[in-house]
Amino acid sequence: MTRGTTNPNRLRRVDRWLAATHGPALRRADEPPAVVDLGYGAAPWTTVELLRRLRGVRADVRVTGVEIDPARVAAARPYERDQPGLRFVRGGFEVPLPRAPLVIRAANVLRQYAEHEVPPAWERLRGRLAADGLLVEGTCDEVGRRHVWVALGPEGPRTVSFAARLADLGQPSELAPRLPKALIHRNVPGEPVYAFLRDFDLAWAGAAPYGAFGARQRWTHAVRRLRADWPVIDGPRRWRQGEVTVRWDALAPRHGPLA
Repeated sequence: MTRGTTNPNRLRRVDRWLAATHGPALRRADEPPAVVDLGYGAAPWTTVELLRRLRGVRADVRVTGVEIDPARVAAARPYERDQPGLRFVRGGFEVPLPRAPLVIRAANVLRQYAEHEVPPAWERLRGRLAADGLLVEGTCDEVGRRHVWVALGPEGPRTVSFAARLADLGQPSELAPRLPKALIHRNVPGEPVYAFLRDFDLAWAGAAPYGAFGARQRWTHAVRRLRADWPVIDGPRRWRQGEVTVRWDALAPRHGPLA
């Protein structure tokens, strides 16, 4: 069971990214798409918010909050009455749904596990996905200003996304404490994620003159510099939101259980 700490609007950054990048898959689904919020915590706010945000993409989306603690599930059940398409069930990595979900969001769940426990958890969750499904697993701070997540398809990890509230960001490496469990212990010399954050800080410093036009301009120009050496796969529209997405294989650990 997770600590359960949560706040309203905490997962807005990953929700916004999900709606933009996986929206086409949600829209083309033949039946109302199933979405899972795994380990939503002591209060169901982020699950309710996920439903509302994805309804902007697909009006008939169905969102199920899954928690291992029966008391949390019982406390969340009253929210079902006012939100058609919302459901809360007890469960864990087995994801107890009658059909394969198109999205599984697991935010701040694996951070309490050991690194070697991540691959089997990923594998079990990926095994529950629909053919064109997406698993999003990551970590954010308590108010959602800094968030890093890995996106995985049924075949395995695809990308790593970094997102921040730029107004209070000193430098990109301040996102390091929010690296997901798969990467947080690899932020050391010799590992790709360490080199990436180092280069990002250098690009951020080089883009300092653009700070006169605002933090978004500085971030955007820093990512342009970064793209010369790293496989950034998104574009300015996402960068202006304080985001950047990089291919997983560029940041994956070189040694150990995730190599």
